[in-house]
Amino acid sequence: MKPYKNSSSKKDQIESMFDDISKRYDKLNQILTFGLHKRWRKRAINLIDNKPERILDIATGTADFAIAALSLNPKKIIGIDISKQMIEIGNDKIKKNNISNKIDLTIADSENIPFPENYFDAITIGFGVRNFENLDKAMSEAYRVLKKNGCIVIMEPSIKNNKVLNALFRLYFKTIVTNIGYLFSKNFSAYNYLSESVKEFADSKTFLKILSDNSFIKCTHKTYSFGVIDLYFAKK
Repeated sequence: MKPYKNSSSKKDQIESMFDDISKRYDKLNQILTFGLHKRWRKRAINLIDNKPERILDIATGTADFAIAALSLNPKKIIGIDISKQMIEIGNDKIKKNNISNKIDLTIADSENIPFPENYFDAITIGFGVRNFENLDKAMSEAYRVLKKNGCIVIMEPSIKNNKVLNALFRLYFKTIVTNIGYLFSKNFSAYNYLSESVKEFADSKTFLKILSDNSFIKCTHKTYSFGVIDLYFAKK
């Protein structure tokens, strides 16, 4: 699905959408996740078990995942995203925290990652894969740039893991997320898309198959916060 009802590609629409909401994104993320996004990222990062020297954060946004990954003490973290405005905000954070020597952000596409094969020890993707236009291509590219025995960790929201709470989650994502998002950003389409894309994204069984179909091994799935967060882990 796409954020807007026009003929432009999903990739172009996603870029435009995040550029538009970039200045309010961090505040809204804090409100809409009740601050739990920091805990979710920490749990995702704790799955990385190979002491990575180089980490790639795909769909880095405002660089929260990249900054959190510094806890692994890598030599370098590269964050890529197609939204120039999100990258600019991420760079401001990095400068403010005096970590420019550790993290580099660049505008780049998940389907055409500008790095050689077998370059990164670990890859992180937070709240990003459901926005990719060609998910298979993006996963193939992630596999290409990952070193042998390297690992990938992917975090996504979900409303499909807990049947009892499913209706409540649907109400929350459809009503609360969309309307609070609009109240802060005045972009109804963006937050309607963000809530609807959670509902439409692949379930865990399907996504694990996408990972394995793209040659990843040891593909596993965990859930947190009553199933509202999916964490995927795989190796090359």
